[in-house]
Amino acid sequence: MSEQFEIILPPFSRGYHLVTHLIENELKQLPRTGVLHLFIQHTSAGLTINENADYTVRLDFESIFNKLIPDGSKDYVHSMEGPDDMPAHIKASIVGSSVTIPISNHRLNLGTWQGIYLCEFRQRGGKRKLIVTITS
Repeated sequence: MSEQFEIILPPFSRGYHLVTHLIENELKQLPRTGVLHLFIQHTSAGLTINENADYTVRLDFESIFNKLIPDGSKDYVHSMEGPDDMPAHIKASIVGSSVTIPISNHRLNLGTWQGIYLCEFRQRGGKRKLIVTITS
């Protein structure tokens, strides 16, 4: 059996943001066992699972990604929406557009130090839509 609905995340500034609590607050009663799949419907933001305790991990993600894929490079052809446009698309492709999390005992079965990140790659990305699929 499965269920599907959408969650609209509020706008976030550029960076890596823990959104586990925002997602959990939107989930109804989860099945005893199953799988939660989250898919972001945007090409300039991504989802990943990583460290949820030390905020400096998120700062390091931002720093390293910006060094590897800088804004405004003369090498980009696609730049219609500004200097952060093409870098956002590249970063989103590297990070990915979905995560899958097991459900155990009616809860998301994340590791002790794991959280769900919204990776916002635009300076002003706006609200982000997630498609949630729960399969039991």
